[in-house]
Amino acid sequence: MNRPAQRLIEADFPLQEVSEHSAREKNIRHGHISTLHIWWARRPLASSRATALAALLPDPEDPAKRKKLLELVKQIAPWEVVSRNSRRSDAGAERLLEEARRLLREAHDGEAPKVLDPFAGGGAIPLEALRLGCETYALDYNPVAVLILKCVLEYPQRYGEKLVEAVKRWGGWVLEEARKELAAFYPHDEDGSIPVGYLWARTLPCQNPECGAEIPLMRQTWLAKKSNKKVALKMLPDRANQRIDFEIVEEDAIDFDPGEGTVSRANVRCPLCGGPIDADTTRRLFREGRAGQRMVAVVLHKPGTQGKRYRLPTERDLDAFRKAEEALEEKRAKLWEKWGMDPVPDEEIIKPCHEVDRPPMYGMPTWGDLLNPRQKLSLITFAEKVREAHARMLDEGAEAEFAKAVDLNLALIFDKLSMFSSTTCRWKPTTTQIIDAFSGRQAIPMTWDYLELNTISDYSASWRNLIGVHLSSFLPVPLHNPVGHIEHGSAASLPYPDAHFDAVLTDPPYYDNVNYSALSDFFYVWLKRTVGDLYPELFATPLTPKSEEIVADPNRQGGRQEAEKFFEERITQAFREIHRVLKPDGIAVIVFAHKTTDAWEAIINALLKAGLYLTASWPVHTEMGARLNAQ
Repeated sequence: MNRPAQRLIEADFPLQEVSEHSAREKNIRHGHISTLHIWWARRPLASSRATALAALLPDPEDPAKRKKLLELVKQIAPWEVVSRNSRRSDAGAERLLEEARRLLREAHDGEAPKVLDPFAGGGAIPLEALRLGCETYALDYNPVAVLILKCVLEYPQRYGEKLVEAVKRWGGWVLEEARKELAAFYPHDEDGSIPVGYLWARTLPCQNPECGAEIPLMRQTWLAKKSNKKVALKMLPDRANQRIDFEIVEEDAIDFDPGEGTVSRANVRCPLCGGPIDADTTRRLFREGRAGQRMVAVVLHKPGTQGKRYRLPTERDLDAFRKAEEALEEKRAKLWEKWGMDPVPDEEIIKPCHEVDRPPMYGMPTWGDLLNPRQKLSLITFAEKVREAHARMLDEGAEAEFAKAVDLNLALIFDKLSMFSSTTCRWKPTTTQIIDAFSGRQAIPMTWDYLELNTISDYSASWRNLIGVHLSSFLPVPLHNPVGHIEHGSAASLPYPDAHFDAVLTDPPYYDNVNYSALSDFFYVWLKRTVGDLYPELFATPLTPKSEEIVADPNRQGGRQEAEKFFEERITQAFREIHRVLKPDGIAVIVFAHKTTDAWEAIINALLKAGLYLTASWPVHTEMGARLNAQ
């Protein structure tokens, strides 16, 4: 095939419309690929779909024909075109996509164009290439990304609704089996109210020798701060007994500022004597094991009623937690012997590393240290049931690869549960909901007060809720489309022959913006325990592999200059590989974003050294204006 001098994207592109749809998509959660599993800096589907089509279509040169093609690019960009829950006619949306597929086959001599994403990550770009009917290949160095890609590009297309029904069935089985063991540790109230979660405050001893009170560390004491409901915890200093008690107050009885807590940026103030603890001392006390924790409130919901209510913890709540601590030791020993590893992740959090090393600064060096004892018991119980589900499927005669597909989806649901089941999860009073460990940021924070989720309830972020969330984003591509080809490997050494691809569409690492491997260790340690035996080739290292990851990390690479050199050398090699596997008439579309000229200089130098040359650039705006990073 002799393609024209330029592709449509090189001549023109509907920048404003695609930017608007991309930014709007960041607000969409239900049914979106982002709810399948978190992946950092995942590209919007709108821009991925639009740029793929515009890159693969030749520019007709005739202005009228070009305008018609650009109109199709605009029409396929909205979320409603691909949403399974869209009000737009499914037939109408499918007609648009089928027209795009027809034009692509026509432009490539009747064949589906071969497309590669060598930095596939969370799968947005290859997903949209697949949706457009391309023969799609996706590669990533990170094992967590590879497993996500299997559930985005391979298993849904291979097994369809059969897989959906199996995940639903076995997800329900996992919950019921876990409930049998865990129900006693999340007791219901006598009136039938069910605990949604438990609010805890970490504690430190006051350093005033004349005081010595146990200080509850709280950012603020709001429980509900909504227009129609305001509830707060009020601290009651008891100087006679040198302790701080609490009461729950509502509405007009809130005669203090609940926005003022006892800790800010690790600086602590004792509410009893007013004595301070500076940030360095706070960190030292945590590392010395002087910190504790205290349950300060219980969040409840009564079936058949609206909203949540709040009460102080009772002796029954504390007793249930103590029993969970006792049960943990027995369960942990049993599974350790059975699995040949500690079921509670004992892998150390890497440091120094800005994205994840806050907990080690406070005496929590391992990934398991991010959990309180009941959270540990709950998660290892769910992990055990996920593993048992796979064995039972095989006993029932399920085909081996299908059983793997079901179990991997259960493992991804488990990963979401783990995001809501650590001591880094906060309670958000303005929406009265739990906020996950990452809280929209690309880092693991240090939290002073946290919300411990009741994992076996039927409410937000519980296992049952997360099954629905997972399946709502499943089967994003019509089943008549091809199955994606997924590889685990380095973009600097691609396992494909020369001149193999019509296009390489990719979103390479953004220099030093996102430390993917460090962040994904959070999930890697649990995936090792849920499906590591099913994918042993992906779990050969204690944590995610990092030596060949193409990021600029001064801590890992021995300084800023060394990190810059490493990134430019490795990204240049990756671009050389892209050049090698592209057909002579192929095209590469590379997405890059960074605020520094150093990062842009590294990318442009790498492109030039790799023998690629720039033919067009488009500043697509994909961030919500309200996001901190966007601002």
